[in-house]
Amino acid sequence: MKKIYYLKSCSTCQRILSDFPKLEEFKLQNIKEEPLSNAQLEELKKLAGSYESMFSKRAQLYKKMDLKNKNLSEADYKKYLLEHYTFLKRPVIVIDEEIFIGNSKNTIAAAKSKLA
Repeated sequence: MKKIYYLKSCSTCQRILSDFPKLEEFKLQNIKEEPLSNAQLEELKKLAGSYESMFSKRAQLYKKMDLKNKNLSEADYKKYLLEHYTFLKRPVIVIDEEIFIGNSKNTIAAAKSKLA
């Protein structure tokens, strides 16, 4: 499976997608229009190892809800990821059985090299 979870209104996601090789081979899911389902999140967790690894602590809602001062469990991370798309680190790129989370240069380079 080749899939990218992204946010259409995110300029960083748009920049990454515009330069991504073999994009036509991927199924794209705009998480604002088509939120993650529980089953999708479970699949991503199997690949990532934890919900926390997919959770964006840079999200405005994270600060607004003062979550940094709370001791969040894996169940909490899952709940927030399902509640609001903004908590997902973007983009999430799945290539076969590998997952690449976030927009760091190293992460994107690793995903691109997997396609070479």
